[in-house]
Amino acid sequence: MADKDVEHTEERGYIPEPWWADLGTWGAVTLIVLGGLGAAWVFFRLPGTPDEPASSYYGVSKVIAIGLVIVGSTLLGRRRTRAAAIEETNER
Repeated sequence: MADKDVEHTEERGYIPEPWWADLGTWGAVTLIVLGGLGAAWVFFRLPGTPDEPASSYYGVSKVIAIGLVIVGSTLLGRRRTRAAAIEETNER
């Protein structure tokens, strides 16, 4: 293997992030909506739907699940931040 084929990073322990890591709340909502539209597209068998719709349902369900996880994580993070701020205010 030549050196040009190896990915070099300056940091040790560099792990590339997944594509959805920086979407944020509105990006996650967009994923959920697009997944729902994709599921409706497959359900009504509009043009471009494969003969076996199970694979399409699987794909759109993954998109919806990723969106739901991101929204849930964001909301939990906000709740924890708010609770920590209230606790800090009560201690003073």
